[in-house]
Amino acid sequence: ALVGAPGPRHVVFTAGATHALNLLLKGLLRACEKRPVPVKQLENLVDEVETTVQNMLEREVTSEAIGEMVMERLKKIDDIAYIRFASVYRQFRDIDSLNEEVSKLISEKKG
Repeated sequence: ALVGAPGPRHVVFTAGATHALNLLLKGLLRACEKRPVPVKQLENLVDEVETTVQNMLEREVTSEAIGEMVMERLKKIDDIAYIRFASVYRQFRDIDSLNEEVSKLISEKKG
């Protein structure tokens, strides 16, 4: 999955990309812990991201780009899981960073 990646922030999906996808699913399961989100829905999300990445013209895709794809989809599934995932992915520095993300999410939901 990470074979041939030029650095830790690049992912090269190969035919055996299962390790990277399993890590992604594991992170999603953690974010959705005790939330009403079916595992199948998370598996579908991972499949969608994998398909999107494979259909891109670039051979290498940054982990940031993949994270953004995941967060956009997770945001539509469960707000709390999204915030949990974003707090790890975006490494919020403090409560203000977290509050800013929650505020953006609230304004998107209203808008």
